Amino acid sequence: MVVAIAGVASAAPGDTAVTFSVSGGALSITVPGSAGLGSVLPGNSVSGQLGNVTVTDSRALLTASWTASVVSTSFTTGAGTAPETIPASAVSYWSGTATSTSGQGTFTPGQATVGQAQSLSASRTAYTLTSGVGNNSATWNPTLIVVIPSGAVNGAYTGTVTHSIA
Repeated sequence: MVVAIAGVASAAPGDTAVTFSVSGGALSITVPGSAGLGSVLPGNSVSGQLGNVTVTDSRALLTASWTASVVSTSFTTGAGTAPETIPASAVSYWSGTATSTSGQGTFTPGQATVGQAQSLSASRTAYTLTSGVGNNSATWNPTLIVVIPSGAVNGAYTGTVTHSIA
């Protein structure tokens, strides 16, 4: 007589393929809505910080880099005649060092010190990121220096400083 003993049932191992996605976001820049530099007599300079400028890179790239640029218009009062205009060439900018950064990479100010301030009559580099990986951000509080011509007339002068990111 042969007796068969039933074996313990065992399940064969099973593999489950699991997938997910890491989504990238956008590259963006935020700037203050306005800044007041104070008051000054003709033939002098006025300067002040603009407020925090922040670049946020949420693209989640393997090789991340970006360049923040800055340029200025002329500043005018009244009808904007020659004596009522301070040209963009009289406006200088220095980014200073970052007040905060996050993520991996090399963050570099366009102008780390006041001695490196540049005229905003043309687009200038404000800040860069190189050798970045994944998401990152940088914040700085740049300083604007405006040399007031001796022939400037009394008035409230308005111009626009534009930061962009690419």
